[in-house]
Amino acid sequence: MSTVNNTTQDPFFFILTGIPGFEDIHIWISIPFGCFYTISIMGNTTILTVIHKESSLHQPMYLFLSMLALTDLGLTLTTLPTVMQLLWFNNNKIRFEACFAQLFFLHGFSFMESSVLLAMSFDRYVAICRPLHYASILTNEVIGKIGIAIICRCVLAVLPPLFLLKRLPFCRSHLLSHSYCLHQDMIRLVCADIRVNSWYGLALGILIIVLDPLLILLSYSLILKNIFGRATWTERLRALNNCLSHFLAVLVLYVPMVSLSMTHRFAKHASPLVHVVIANVYLLVPPVMNPIIYSVKTKQIRQGIFNLLFQRKLNF
Repeated sequence: MSTVNNTTQDPFFFILTGIPGFEDIHIWISIPFGCFYTISIMGNTTILTVIHKESSLHQPMYLFLSMLALTDLGLTLTTLPTVMQLLWFNNNKIRFEACFAQLFFLHGFSFMESSVLLAMSFDRYVAICRPLHYASILTNEVIGKIGIAIICRCVLAVLPPLFLLKRLPFCRSHLLSHSYCLHQDMIRLVCADIRVNSWYGLALGILIIVLDPLLILLSYSLILKNIFGRATWTERLRALNNCLSHFLAVLVLYVPMVSLSMTHRFAKHASPLVHVVIANVYLLVPPVMNPIIYSVKTKQIRQGIFNLLFQRKLNF
């Protein structure tokens, strides 16, 4: 028993948790996880390659899509090392510094995905409601500035809680409830006053989980108002189809994000398996589904993938 306590209270490490109750079959669980990670990496890399190679896709909509693919790729590569080393080798230790670094990138890329989807909703609003001014409003310079603003926003959002958390003492068990480092998971291990961290976390939650979806909802309400003011159903359906991929990407991100936030805040005594499943859905589903959604629903991306595959066959 003392060995377990010493392990979970090692001052230089946090202890990661796999799938509670299924530790004996981690090697089998690693197969679907490995498939998800492979699909995510290959899918998002393909999207980026297609947009880079096809000059016809060097347009605002696809530049924003490349930002989304980069974000999904970053999110995937952030959690992959700790998840797979735990499932494959039962290596459940992570150093303090590595854990804080993972926390920064994990939350940073997560918030970045929300910000990119917000920028994409603005792109759809301009494309549908101001089509004649689309090229003059969303120039490459403007898109570059939006990209820089997204990075700055996410870094400034994540750094303060990271520094606030790092200065606090972790004198309780260092056992985390996930196979990666989440702020809401680490904060419960602190044995000091965490009111500042909690209030900041709440404010950040309102900013990201509430404000971004509200602004996206506002853009869609303006889009729908414009669409249903059009003369023919053909024009309406075409405009709605242009928004469908983005709308699905929004659902894929925010439904698990809100579920995870609510579970950590209001269902603390729920089964550990519930927390783990929701967290894994939140971190794995968007990077896996986004390239599939855009490949299936966007003709230009689909055609670009065919061109890429056909080119490779010719080279062989």
